Amino acid sequence: MPITNEDITIRFEAASASCSFTFDKGHLALPPAQRTFGIELGDAHVIRNVRYVMLCYAVYSPSAEARKELEERKLDFLPFPEQKQAIQDDVEFLRGTKLVKDEIPISGWVYEVETGKTVRVV
Repeated sequence: MPITNEDITIRFEAASASCSFTFDKGHLALPPAQRTFGIELGDAHVIRNVRYVMLCYAVYSPSAEARKELEERKLDFLPFPEQKQAIQDDVEFLRGTKLVKDEIPISGWVYEVETGKTVRVV
C-alpha cells in the first residue's frame, strides 16, 4: 500500500510533538559545525528520504554572533518574508516537474530551530 500525505502528516506530527516536548538543542550553532556525515547531532543538517518528499524550511532568527559567523564563513542568510507562499510555490513546482513521479507524496513544513517544532503548510 503506498504512503499517502495523510500517513506522512500523522507520523511526522507525532514524532515532532514527541521530539519538541523534550527538545533542548535550540542552542546548537548555525550553520552546522561539520560538512561530512557520521557525526553528532548539531554537526550537520541531515536529510533522509524514503519514497516521499518533505520540504522543510527552518525558522531561525540568528543572533548578532550567528550573523557574524555566517559572514565569516562567507555564507548568506537569506530570509524570505512570504514563507508560507514560498513553501506552497516550491511544493507546486515539484508537483509539476518530471523529476518527481506523480505517485510520490510531496508536503511542505516549517521547522522552528529554537523549539524543535514543525508545522505543516502544504
